[in-house]
Amino acid sequence: HPLLNGVVELAEDDGVLFTSRLAVQSHPWLADHAVMGRVLVPGTALLELAIRAGDEVGCDRVEELTLAAPLALPEHGAVQVQVRVGVADDSGRHTVAIHSRPEGETESPWMQHAAGVLVDGSRAGASAAEFDAAVWPPTGAEPVDLDGFYEAREVEGFAYGPVFQGLRAAWSRDGEVFAEVSLPEGAQGDAEAFGLHPALLDSVLHAGWFLGSSVEAGGVPFSWSGVSLLASGASAVRVRLARGVDGALSIAVADLSGALVASVESLAMRALSAEGVSGDAGLTKEALFRLDWVTMPAPGSASAAPVEEPRRFAVAGEDIFGLAEALRDAGAEIELASSPGALAVDG
Repeated sequence: HPLLNGVVELAEDDGVLFTSRLAVQSHPWLADHAVMGRVLVPGTALLELAIRAGDEVGCDRVEELTLAAPLALPEHGAVQVQVRVGVADDSGRHTVAIHSRPEGETESPWMQHAAGVLVDGSRAGASAAEFDAAVWPPTGAEPVDLDGFYEAREVEGFAYGPVFQGLRAAWSRDGEVFAEVSLPEGAQGDAEAFGLHPALLDSVLHAGWFLGSSVEAGGVPFSWSGVSLLASGASAVRVRLARGVDGALSIAVADLSGALVASVESLAMRALSAEGVSGDAGLTKEALFRLDWVTMPAPGSASAAPVEEPRRFAVAGEDIFGLAEALRDAGAEIELASSPGALAVDG
C-alpha cells in the first residue's frame, strides 16, 4: 500500500502494528495539500490508513475515527507513522490509533493523530447508503458555479495543488449537493493502489462548501462515523452530500456507472487555524513547567470546602498515562470507553 510499508505482529494481547514513512520527497502528491502554509497529511489519508488496517484484521467498516491533531510534513526529512490495531473485544470491535514522530528522533514522544474503532460491517448489521447515480445530473438539481472556487479557498489558507483540485461540477437540490469529482490525468494511474485515493475523497468534501454557512470556512474533517468502502481504485466519482440535524455531513460516493463505491454516515467538520497546524501542534515539546506546592485546609476546618458528591469522569481511548487509576485514587467515579464516540452520555 502506498501509505503503509510494514507490519509488526505484537504480543497476543497487543494486536497488530502497521508502520509507514511519509515525506514530500517520497509522496510528492501530498505537497499539493498545503494548509495555512504547511503541508498536511489530509484527514482522508488517515481514514485510508484505518481502512487498510481494518482489511488486515477482517474489518470492512470504520465505525468511528476521530482526528486529534494535524499531521504536518517537514520540508525536508520524513515522519514515521504507526497504525496500531487492538485485539477484538467480545463484539468483534477493534480499536485503532494513528501516531507519528519525526524520523530519526527516537527519543521524541509519539504524537497521536487519530483514534477510533473498526468493525465487521455484516456482524454489526451495518448498511450502506442508497444513492441512485445512474440518472445524472439528478432530476431537478440546479448547477452550481465553480468559477474561482479554488482561488477563494487559497485566500482562506487552503493552497490546493492540482491533485487536490478534483471538483469538476456541482449541483444543488433541496438541501443536497451533488458533484462530479476526479483525479487529474497524471494521478489517475495511482488510484488503483488505494482503497479510495485520499486526494479524490478530499475533493469530494470540497462540495460541502455549497451546503450553507454551517460548514465553517476553513473546515477540515474531525470525526468520521460509519464509513464503508465497497469498491476500490476509483479515479472519478459522482457524489451526494447532505447535512443532518446535528450539522454533520452524510456522503455517498458512486462510480461513473452508478455503482456505490463508499458511504459515510456522518462526518463532523471543524475549523482549523494557523496555530493549529504549527509544527508541534498538540505537543508541549520543550515547554517550561514549574511545580508549586499549595497548602490545603484540613478537612473539617472552617476554611475547608464543603464535601461534594464524588465527581464523575470518563477516560476514552488507550489510557497510556494511567489517568483512570489516578482519578479513582482521588475518589472520582470513572467510566472507561474505547473511544469518545463509545461514551454513554446522559440525556
